[in-house]
Amino acid sequence: MTRIIVLPHAELCPDGTVLEVAPGTSILDGLLANGIEVEHACEKSCACTTCHVIVREGFESLEEAEEKEEDMLDKAWGLEPNSRLSCQALVTDTPLTVEIPKYTINMVSEGKK
Repeated sequence: MTRIIVLPHAELCPDGTVLEVAPGTSILDGLLANGIEVEHACEKSCACTTCHVIVREGFESLEEAEEKEEDMLDKAWGLEPNSRLSCQALVTDTPLTVEIPKYTINMVSEGKK
């Protein structure tokens, strides 16, 4: 199992937490399985940015983002060089520290196409 430290988020995880996730699991699936209800409007199909996270530690252990993910990330609120869509980033054996951004852009609920 791989440790994921989730930094505090005012609504989703006020105190922060530490998770144990099996390698090969997406960050999003690890969060959801542990009761952290990160929005995922496109149902994990890499078609939105609602599951955007910032990987504060361990970023280099993740596989490189594919072009489709990079294109979607360009639309994410608060994009940083170590941002990933949590539905696409698979955990390895390296521990991670992730931050869930304060805001998200949900193009479906905001009526954009």
